Amino acid sequence: MTGDQQGSIFKGMAWMLASTLLFVGMTGIVRHLGSDMSAPQAAFIRYGFGILLLSPFLIRIRAREIASRRMGVHALRGFVHGFGVMLWFFAMARIPIAEVTALGFTTPIFVTIGAAIFLGERFRFRRMIAVLFGLCGTLVIIRPGFVTIEMGTWAMLVAAPLFAGSALVSKKLTETESSAVIIALMSLFVTLTLLPFALATWRAPTPEELAWLFTAASFATLGHYTLTQAYKATEITVTQPLSFLQLVWAAILGYYVFAETPDIWTIAGSVVIVGSATYIAHREARLSRPPAAVGPQATTESR
Repeated sequence: MTGDQQGSIFKGMAWMLASTLLFVGMTGIVRHLGSDMSAPQAAFIRYGFGILLLSPFLIRIRAREIASRRMGVHALRGFVHGFGVMLWFFAMARIPIAEVTALGFTTPIFVTIGAAIFLGERFRFRRMIAVLFGLCGTLVIIRPGFVTIEMGTWAMLVAAPLFAGSALVSKKLTETESSAVIIALMSLFVTLTLLPFALATWRAPTPEELAWLFTAASFATLGHYTLTQAYKATEITVTQPLSFLQLVWAAILGYYVFAETPDIWTIAGSVVIVGSATYIAHREARLSRPPAAVGPQATTESR
């Protein structure tokens, strides 16, 4: 391995580490705000600030470039993703951060299932076994029939496949669209999807709440940037395992800030889900790589 390759790996790992901290910081803020503000309103304000932060980047996209694209498909993705975001905000205010984060990592598992059903991708035996293990990990966490499943858990169980659906639509759009257009229109249509639900539950936000939501939007925007840089720097097989540090940070944050102690079932289920999602990512990277290719692998992010 050359010095340049080692440097790229180190940069990719550093960028991914930064993204995990930023995303968990955002979840901590949403958890801190709790259920005082409705999930649709909090999500709408967060995305509104996100568009504001992205505006210097968005104005560089030519109007005719956006107008010529498949707006209906972009709108569908924004609608699906918007509902997922609302459910995620609802879950974050009601169940421990570690549980939300662990259940969120089932999204790649649902992406694999959806790709086989809707995109006609081959559902190879090893991938099927990994999916089954991941779903078993989910059952370990929620333990249906043994404990009462809370509303926040139900919300996250619905949000994960919705985020997967958003990722599948995004994957289809990459065949004809640029990444800039996909990101810009997703932010726009998610905000429009959230608007009527936010207005239905609207109350005047306090300056403190606005400050926290602006910080959350900043963390999320920076998190997506650092994630993109990680994917550009090195292969996904290097960066993907580090993404699961979010579980570690979430557990630490929950314990020290919110007095949340993950139970043994959440820990055990998380280990199974992490192993399953890591294997799926590893197989995807290997199967998508040309025989003699050397370089970074890129994927699309869900949230």
